[in-house]
Amino acid sequence: MQYRRSKTPGTTYFFTVVTHQRQVIFSNPETVELLRQSFRKVKQAHPFILEAMVVLPEHLHCIWTLPENDADFSLRWRLIKSHFSRGWGDRSTQQQTPSRLHKGEQPVWQRRFWEHRIRDEQDFANHVDYIHFNPVKHGLVRAPRDWPYSSFGRYMRDGCYPADWGAAGDVKLPDGVGNE
Repeated sequence: MQYRRSKTPGTTYFFTVVTHQRQVIFSNPETVELLRQSFRKVKQAHPFILEAMVVLPEHLHCIWTLPENDADFSLRWRLIKSHFSRGWGDRSTQQQTPSRLHKGEQPVWQRRFWEHRIRDEQDFANHVDYIHFNPVKHGLVRAPRDWPYSSFGRYMRDGCYPADWGAAGDVKLPDGVGNE
């Protein structure tokens, strides 16, 4: 059975993207900056709104809203992954695996990604919370405000969260959020 993605122009989606074999790639500011550059480059040619995002050492979560006349998030992910992989490969001492060399790819990303179409405002809010609480969930920090690679700071400055949100580890999300 072939997986079919739900593609609707102008829709908001939650994504999870994982590195190949969960390699720890995003553990320093330089690689996170390369990822940011990759997003900026793709957004110039293929606009979308980056609603929320967190980058963890071996995966990332984000929410995008696509333009009203466009549903091609797969193209955007392919371009982001490709741009990042080329830049990271230039800086990396990682060995390429023979099975991927013949295709001209570096073992940076899992081939697929997970997407979830955001259904309504509550679904959006739940997924934003999931994104911002993720570094705490994974034991990387004690509070979302302490993780540098997240949109939490922007949301906090905009008054969406108090500074101590999630610090007690008591964030409860509905079953399935982030794990659809």
